[in-house]
Amino acid sequence: MKTTLAAYSLEAGEGERLHFSGADFLVKASADTTGGAFSVVEEIDPLDTPLHCHANEDELFYVIEGEHVFRCRDRDFRVGPGGTMFAPRGVPHAHRRIVPRTGRFLTITSPAGFERFFRDLSQAEASGASMPEVYAAMSRKYGIKWLKD
Repeated sequence: MKTTLAAYSLEAGEGERLHFSGADFLVKASADTTGGAFSVVEEIDPLDTPLHCHANEDELFYVIEGEHVFRCRDRDFRVGPGGTMFAPRGVPHAHRRIVPRTGRFLTITSPAGFERFFRDLSQAEASGASMPEVYAAMSRKYGIKWLKD
């Protein structure tokens, strides 16, 4: 079996660094590096995320630091370091930190490609674009539906 993918390794703190809305992200694995199988984004300074659902990808969250609450449908999951939470595509979910602006986690998505949402938001903010319009456009582009709590 032949593959065109190349093996690679990243140290702590390495990856494609993205920044928007006062948060920092590191893309550790992307559609390009995994052949579209999955992506991994480290949310270094994670944002609280309102209730939403994805049309295109499943998400698995792996907590590195801090205490987090993930809501999936009508159930809350309190997750600390070393814990995981899975949110299937099409299922409403949200995230908040117990201590504001504290904690890190990995977001693993399958299939890959959702890292492009983060990349597009980072590039738009850096260019001075109006972020409310960009968020709306990128949400439509990447199949994200924002819901009311």
